Amino acid sequence: MIVSIRHKGLLLYYEQGNGSKLPAAYLGKINRIFDQLEAVTSVDDIKQMGSGIHKLTGDLSDFWSIKISPNFRIVFRFDNGNVLDVDYVDYH
Repeated sequence: MIVSIRHKGLLLYYEQGNGSKLPAAYLGKINRIFDQLEAVTSVDDIKQMGSGIHKLTGDLSDFWSIKISPNFRIVFRFDNGNVLDVDYVDYH
């Protein structure tokens, strides 16, 4: 279950379906990721989401990353069955 979203564009899309602050080419993929994150109840569920997801290290070691495009990722924390601090970030 998604509890909190940091990125204003993601939040607008999640709450109102307004994707104007996100790249239109990736809205379908972002929507599928939201659906999957809503259904996550364990780390095993996260790992089954596909090959584009992995746990981060270093300063972001509490976060998971999902590839959206070559440069952009959705990152989030997972704690006690909840998805927290969902963000849309440029890795490069």
